[in-house]
Amino acid sequence: MSSNVLVTGGAGFIGSHICQRLLDRGDGVICLDSFEPDYDPALKRSNIAALTERVGFDLIEGDIRDKSLLDHVAKTRRIEAVMHLAARTGVRSSMTSPAAYADVNFHGTAQILEMARDYSIENFIFASSSSVYGDRIETPFKESDSVDQPASPYAATKSAGELLCNSFNQIFGINISCLRYFTVYGPRQRPGMAIHRFCSMIMQGKPVSMYGDGSSERDYTYIDDIVDGTLLALDKCAGFEIFNLGNHQGIRLDELIEGIGRSCDLEYSIERQPEHSGDVSKTCACLEKSRARLGYEPKVSIAEGLDRFVNWFSSQNQTSIC
Repeated sequence: MSSNVLVTGGAGFIGSHICQRLLDRGDGVICLDSFEPDYDPALKRSNIAALTERVGFDLIEGDIRDKSLLDHVAKTRRIEAVMHLAARTGVRSSMTSPAAYADVNFHGTAQILEMARDYSIENFIFASSSSVYGDRIETPFKESDSVDQPASPYAATKSAGELLCNSFNQIFGINISCLRYFTVYGPRQRPGMAIHRFCSMIMQGKPVSMYGDGSSERDYTYIDDIVDGTLLALDKCAGFEIFNLGNHQGIRLDELIEGIGRSCDLEYSIERQPEHSGDVSKTCACLEKSRARLGYEPKVSIAEGLDRFVNWFSSQNQTSIC
């Protein structure tokens, strides 16, 4: 049965893929995006260019912190579910602008939750992050693990957002699932993200800037798997739940760069840089709960995902380092 879904941040990397998949399966999409300059607005418009011509896609330009706008949207559209992806993202930039991150990621989330409460929207998906786990040694990370020691302001805002969602479920009865995304990559990824940057450097024949000694590990998860899990969570949204969405495989940074070089079929050199504060040593998702409750199963290996990304990157001719 089709639904009308409000997708905040719907013109971004993950959001645009979710909007596309919702339309593909017959849902109506109300895409709310602010097109703020911290994420090149031209890239965002390119992300959704094909969607704007499709029946069932409604684009609204505006800020999630604008209560009057949210009231107008809710009064003039039939919204049956919210997928809240809009956020200031990135661990490193949050170190220099923590107040801005708190304003958008916490205050903005509160405004969207209030809209859901005020207009009786029953189902709500909150895009959280693996960063809430902090710098843990033991892997894989389980949803039941403590998340009270975030390693960055960004992580703190996502953890706080989960707590806010929990309170809205308990007090107002909104069905809410918080999804902890693990290092998402794929076509339309922001140019400043690691895989995009590494690919650009290798294709230009420039040294790859590697922060640290290459031993840090991330659970890189391909965008198609993330979208699969997100839609499963939407369709099975009930009560309050937290789910990991990852690939259940930690990949070392130096191995990742090696894999990108292999997918590019090019030689490269490494230029080591000091580690950034706020970076954690490893991430890896435990998927037991997501598999059992959602039927989530990642399908795209890191090798296949990197091949797909490099093919997309080459087709876009994006060879500038951002």
